Amino acid sequence: MQRLLIVDDDEEIRSLLQRFFQRNGFETDTAASGKELDTRFAKSSYDLVILDVMLPDEDGFSLCKRIRAAGRTAIIMVTGVVEATDRIVGLEIGADDYVTKPFDARELLARVRAVLRRSHAPSLKAAGDHSPTLCFSGWRLDIVRRELRSSDFTLTPLSGGEFELLVAFAQHPQRILTREQLIDMSRGPAHEAFDRSIDVQVSRLRRKIEEDPGDPEIIRTVRNVGYIFNARVERL
Repeated sequence: MQRLLIVDDDEEIRSLLQRFFQRNGFETDTAASGKELDTRFAKSSYDLVILDVMLPDEDGFSLCKRIRAAGRTAIIMVTGVVEATDRIVGLEIGADDYVTKPFDARELLARVRAVLRRSHAPSLKAAGDHSPTLCFSGWRLDIVRRELRSSDFTLTPLSGGEFELLVAFAQHPQRILTREQLIDMSRGPAHEAFDRSIDVQVSRLRRKIEEDPGDPEIIRTVRNVGYIFNARVERL
């Protein structure tokens, strides 16, 4: 049974979501603040955190950074603000998805399941692939273990969305890919996205794999079209 942590300072929302996700087969805990989140994590591990941005002590953006730095727990951020800026900030700091209030609980359930599939299952594109490790520019991307390691085998943490996007790039080297193609490959054609979501995650990947993110050599921008993965890829 997959474990969720719902972090929201509204007691009614916490209670409703907890009962809803329990009815749908999840083991679910709740927290009303950053302090309570820390207490929960000290006692348990979670597959995914549903994290409200506005909290009474530490805001959701700060908590997202801490959760992402600590491990591979998936994160869906929730906010009442409809501005695209908030969604961009959430993705920049490592959130896997972003939901705006008010939302339908069934939509949130669908997003939770989609994020967990991306975060905890081998890439669907790797099914039947006899070369589950892709090597490029000194990096090793293990599709089965969902790990990215440098030439000295140091592990570089990736969010679920970053991992799927990097797999999409590495499985289509030397080919120009539009933003729409990258969304389809990394999230599925039914995924709702906004204009800058791919750009934000490309920026995060560049900071992790490029020697000079300001002058990238591996993931290059093709103006007015999309991106091209410029590295040579070998399969092991």
